[in-house]
This record gives sequence, C-alpha cells and structure tokens, in this order.
Amino acid sequence: MNKHATRLRRAKKTRARIADLNIVRLCVFRTNNHIYAQVISSNGEQVLASASTVEADVRTQLKSSSNIEAAMLIGKRIAEKAKAVGINSVAFDRSGFQYHGRVKALAEAARENGLSF
Repeated sequence: MNKHATRLRRAKKTRARIADLNIVRLCVFRTNNHIYAQVISSNGEQVLASASTVEADVRTQLKSSSNIEAAMLIGKRIAEKAKAVGINSVAFDRSGFQYHGRVKALAEAARENGLSF
C-alpha cells in the first residue's frame, strides 16, 4: 500500500465510527499549499459551515497559506461559523492525517474558540 491508500483507509475507519455516533463532524483536509475545514451534518448530506485558506478574506490576512498560523486562523473561523449556525459540539474527522502540525493547530484553535469535541 502507498501513503495515499493508507490515509484513505484510516479516514474510512474514522468516518464509519463517527457515522455510528450520528453526530455533526468537523472534517479537515490539507494539501501542501492550503488547509480546508467543513462542518458536515450528521447524515453527511449537507455542509453547514466551511472555511479555507483559499477564501479571499483569509488570503489578505496571511503571508503563507501553508503554515501553522494559517491553520490556527482557519480553526478560529470555522468555530465562529459553526457557532453562528448553532453548533457547539462536533466530532473531529482528521481525514486520515496525523494529529500533528497544521491539523493539530486547527483543532486546538477551534477548541479555544468555543467548539467542543
């Protein structure tokens, strides 16, 4: 198996466990250049809130969109958007990525700004 296939296998297992809980999930995806976060409904059919480093508002605030500082900003924005929709508790879906670096920074920033998971 290659790195991509093993990441997708881990992501599939995590999403199956979250689906059993029937809870809203905070899904994170990262690339070399950007980081994305979405709050997805418990049935998985609807995106309730989203934030990413691709957004024009975010791009003007950051020097680089691929560092921990950018991930912290996205964590803060996704927490604010989720709270605006009325969501305070989510399950964290790291999409098979290690809980380290940018993924960890996003999660901690979301927790600090009011999301619980």
